[in-house]
Amino acid sequence: MRLENKVAVVTGAAKGLGMEMALRYAKEGAKVVAVDMTELSYENDQVEGYVLNVTNTEDCKNFFDKIIEKYGKIDILVNNAGITRDSMTRKMTDEQWNLVIDVNLKGVFNLVRHIGPQMEVNGGGSIINISSVVGEYGNIGQANYSATKAGLIGLTKTWAKEFARKGVPVRVNAISPGYIMTDILKTVPEDLLNSFAQLTMLKRLGQPEEIANAALFLASDEASYITGHTLSVNGGMRL
Repeated sequence: MRLENKVAVVTGAAKGLGMEMALRYAKEGAKVVAVDMTELSYENDQVEGYVLNVTNTEDCKNFFDKIIEKYGKIDILVNNAGITRDSMTRKMTDEQWNLVIDVNLKGVFNLVRHIGPQMEVNGGGSIINISSVVGEYGNIGQANYSATKAGLIGLTKTWAKEFARKGVPVRVNAISPGYIMTDILKTVPEDLLNSFAQLTMLKRLGQPEEIANAALFLASDEASYITGHTLSVNGGMRL
């Protein structure tokens, strides 16, 4: 029960990696507020669903106020909500660019601008930004997505400095997953999945629980001396 009596907010938690992290946190004793654009696809006594568009500044402030009113604090924030709108740069539309920037960067900022300072007042906390291997190495056809995921690494380092500057242990870290076997990848042809696996040193793709394990570690007191760090969980992948 490494997160007993903790309150955790996980965005993009209706399914996929967010769901896996929310359920893992709940198993470890946290009260989890699972945020997404849609209703949750699962039920758990320790997980409370909340429908929220993270790009809406006012709605994010209202969400923050409601959670603080109900629970009095937020100990853990996982910024997992993200989208892709892939296209080669020469064909990418303003809509494709702006939508990905809004969700993947502005959406994170909209929550951290409230929750980070609250953690300072509360005496500490852990913020985890879910980046991507393409934020570290880039990827053809994903200029918008890779820019946001690289941006999250920059925000991680900045916020690690900002929120700890008064000596309060607010830790901010990032996780950079490689190719993980979520429902999206299950629709990809087998030969392409095998080619992805061959790009890793471990010669396999990752499982959602392996990202959840990393997120549990960074949220827990076991990572009490880790901040401003990007943890690559990609099997040794190089794009």
